[in-house]
Amino acid sequence: MKEKPIYKLVDGKGRVLIPKSLRDAAKMEYGDIVRLGLAEGRITIRKVDVVEAGDQSPEAVEAYVRAAFKSMPDAVRLELIGELSALLQKKEG
Repeated sequence: MKEKPIYKLVDGKGRVLIPKSLRDAAKMEYGDIVRLGLAEGRITIRKVDVVEAGDQSPEAVEAYVRAAFKSMPDAVRLELIGELSALLQKKEG
């Protein structure tokens, strides 16, 4: 059975909401990393687990940190949250 196409508007910041049915089918969840590309004039999007080596952009670093955080045990997450909170308090002070 052929799926019906889904049409979405691009907002003023270039964002497009990926419908839940498509996110579910691609097993995409909040905080997942996606790779955007261009192939034959079409924009592609693919869920990835690891950011490509050598990409030091702020977006890539944030995606890497988020992915790493999701895979950590809860005790390590709590410890990291405490350390980050202390750094922020020190910066504000």
